[in-house]
Amino acid sequence: MPGRVSRRSFLKASGTAGAAGALAGAGTVANAAGAMAATDHDHDVPSFPFEEATIAELGAAMRSGRLSSRRLTQAYLRRIRRIDLSGIQLNSVIEVNPDALEIAAALDAERRQGRVRGPLHGIPILVKDNFATRDRMETTAGSLALVGAEVPRDAFVIRQLRRAGAVILGKANLSEWANFRSTQSSSGWSGRAGQCLSPYVLDHNPCGSSSGSGTAPAANLCAGALGTETDGSIVCPSSHAALVGIKPTLGLTSRSGVVPIAHSQDVTGPMCRTVADAATVLGAMTGVDPRDPATAESRGHSHRDYTRFLDPDGLRGARIGVWREGVFGASPEADAIAEAAIADLSRLGATVVDPTDLPNQDQIGDPEFTVLLCEFKDDIAAYLSELRNTDMRTLADLIAFNEANAERELRWFGQEIFLLSEATGGTADPAYAEALATSKRLATEGIDQTLARFDLDAIVSITDSPPWTTDLVNGDHFLTSSSTPSAVSGYPNITVPGGFSFGELPVGVNFIGRRWSEPTLIKLAYGFEQGTRARHAPRFLPTLGVKEFLPRDTNTRTGGPADHRERRQTQHQRIVFPLPRGRF
Repeated sequence: MPGRVSRRSFLKASGTAGAAGALAGAGTVANAAGAMAATDHDHDVPSFPFEEATIAELGAAMRSGRLSSRRLTQAYLRRIRRIDLSGIQLNSVIEVNPDALEIAAALDAERRQGRVRGPLHGIPILVKDNFATRDRMETTAGSLALVGAEVPRDAFVIRQLRRAGAVILGKANLSEWANFRSTQSSSGWSGRAGQCLSPYVLDHNPCGSSSGSGTAPAANLCAGALGTETDGSIVCPSSHAALVGIKPTLGLTSRSGVVPIAHSQDVTGPMCRTVADAATVLGAMTGVDPRDPATAESRGHSHRDYTRFLDPDGLRGARIGVWREGVFGASPEADAIAEAAIADLSRLGATVVDPTDLPNQDQIGDPEFTVLLCEFKDDIAAYLSELRNTDMRTLADLIAFNEANAERELRWFGQEIFLLSEATGGTADPAYAEALATSKRLATEGIDQTLARFDLDAIVSITDSPPWTTDLVNGDHFLTSSSTPSAVSGYPNITVPGGFSFGELPVGVNFIGRRWSEPTLIKLAYGFEQGTRARHAPRFLPTLGVKEFLPRDTNTRTGGPADHRERRQTQHQRIVFPLPRGRF
């Protein structure tokens, strides 16, 4: 394949993104959007004329001729160079697409000729580095083991985005191997790019395997991003970055061409700053893929335009249940934000049924992990078998590579999960079938029975605790999560910004629904978003130390010490059951 552009070579190529006049004419977009003025950052971060610009706003500017895709792409590339690859070094982008400007220019030419492919025409999107792209970029899942390997084709959803006119801007950093390598990993670390940071507070963690796909759009390095989830890694990094993340029904979006963990739970989905943006990207991703049999079931259930379900009054008349047991009670800060969100649901017209706890959720974890270990061994071998220009063919090969390159790959944590998976018999293991049936039954019945018993449109809960400080020595510090039932059942889950702990640490609330209920969840999520407007752009604080921390304003919905005291006096105290260390 032609030469590739790495992080290091990109920094040396001064003409790639820093051409004079890259932002010429962009001020008109800022005027039209009304919300793109430079933010007062704690760090010395350059202002950006497209800060918090939505896909619809950018598209309108291109339709009017006030902006071109090439100018927009150049602006994002310049910002990536200034604050991600250098400057404060967010490390959310592993690699930029060396052909991005050429692709954008070609899409501009199409627009001038009267051909507009849809709302994503000319819109720059970053994709996680486990989506195969048949171009001059690598696809490595963050691992040095796959550097130089050639993929046979674009992942199906990448092909769908290209057809929709999106500019694939580059690859986002991730937790190496989608966080399925070690029991002591730090979310956001990969051998290729190092540790990804949170744009809100730099020494805090971006969470989950889709960490770069959370940090990058939150930091306004792209219009949106693609992530993957096996259990929590779309919704958790979205929560930590004050994003909207849509973890779709399994089968709504294809997984072919995506470095896998486990076919019974893996999904692909959008991570964006607004519900409308996420709905726009989701519609472009759908379609039946012969290489992913699960997508055949999406016939009659998928839509090419999910924005038609956006309703600012979407909560009025809805019945929403609150899932507390096993989720609330572990993080007073998250609890305080969730209580405010529950009050908002009622204020915005929903009937709140509280509590509506899901049964038997503490029994899912062990059989789920058995399923993931067995499926990973077989699924990763199937993926590797199609690669060219690599000796990596099995999980055993990857383990041997890490051992031979321990200084670079095993410096901070090991490969205990790899070893556990290799020790299984794969999907032929006697324990696999029973574990799969048990985990699926418990997760599916838990959601279905709760929705039916209380006649609910959706279940709401805390997405995750606030971001913790990154700890490469001891690994992640997860406190709580609500991702497992929807992940194991294959049901949809949408997280929306709920508020900020101490003014700067994002916490999301999530809506869980029936299979194929994305239209309903998007309607509810949009109503909540429009009624609360909880998100604010990051200020890139270095830490929450006494000298550095300055609250954004006195009216921001927060969870602080006073909230802790009040929360502990409420009647909804619950016992928290153990959760897996990772979000993958």
